[in-house]
Amino acid sequence: MTHGPLLPRWTIVAPIVAWLLFGGTLFGLSGWFLMVVAAGLIGSVLSAVHHAEVVAHRVGEPFGTMVLAIAVTVIEVALIVSLMLAGGPETTALARDTVFAAVMIILTGMVGVCLLVGGAHHGEQSFMLHGVSASLATLAAIVVLTLVLPNYTTSSPGPNFTGGQLSFIAVVALILYGTFVFAQAIRHRDYFLSADGADDATVHAVVPPNRIAIASGLLLFACLGVVVLLAKALGPTIERGVAAIGAPPALVGVIIAAVVLFPEGLAALRAARANRLQTSLNLALGSALASIGLTIPTVAIVSLVTGWKLTLGIDIMSTVLLMLSLFVAAISLGTGRTTILQGTVLLVIFATYLFTTIVP
Repeated sequence: MTHGPLLPRWTIVAPIVAWLLFGGTLFGLSGWFLMVVAAGLIGSVLSAVHHAEVVAHRVGEPFGTMVLAIAVTVIEVALIVSLMLAGGPETTALARDTVFAAVMIILTGMVGVCLLVGGAHHGEQSFMLHGVSASLATLAAIVVLTLVLPNYTTSSPGPNFTGGQLSFIAVVALILYGTFVFAQAIRHRDYFLSADGADDATVHAVVPPNRIAIASGLLLFACLGVVVLLAKALGPTIERGVAAIGAPPALVGVIIAAVVLFPEGLAALRAARANRLQTSLNLALGSALASIGLTIPTVAIVSLVTGWKLTLGIDIMSTVLLMLSLFVAAISLGTGRTTILQGTVLLVIFATYLFTTIVP
């Protein structure tokens, strides 16, 4: 993708219009305006993807793929915390549902689509096995410790940690994520770069000047911010729709996670389609790690400060799907080469997760 000296006008207009639409939502949502807001949300997502790619081209790999992951995670954390503060103690499972949904969407849905589309266009794709293995090992440890272990502790009844346990797990999550970022960005940076240099941004695009990269960085945060605000404004409508079809409340967390992760998903898909699978996997797995590694410690602090009980343990069905997803992902990405087969298997698991969420 080649970036000229100026940013496309639509990428600047889209977030401005979206912010104006958000102002309009303060007066209520109804009828046709609801559809316009949804269109503004999609436009902001597409604009966010473009600006993230501009910044990524400027800073290079693997820092480029970290930009969108961390930015989106910060917004995701802000959304969850704001909903927790607004909803009070009744939202004890919101963080769990959203984080679990984000992990499943990324691990099976996002990665599955990238492998399927990449394999369909290029037959077989390769990537650096060391980096992906490190990402999966770190992700498995954080996910099991935060979402599965609470079901088996005995100091507190139910799928909950005590205050001391929650503090310990929050610190552990931060240590694991911080160590991963150190390895990815500094100590073992070469593990996350394509062996043949195919993921070097300079091969695929003209590196934009600093002023364009800075402008894109600011517009990226503007886009992500309005995406979350519009998603929050659409939240009551989504909740009514979920209730109308008789689906469990956990589906709301799935929808919120899907909207927030959509920019990363598009960026990862475009990279896979361009035969840059390393960049695609860096985006996907890095996003999953950032999502759970930063969200859990943050909501843990909110829980400890407010005194609200935080429900983190997932149920048996979710645990089975999570273990299956981690196992299949580890096998599928364990050779350094992928085809449409691995993508299809992961997407079937993702479809099963969505179906059982709606029809438990």
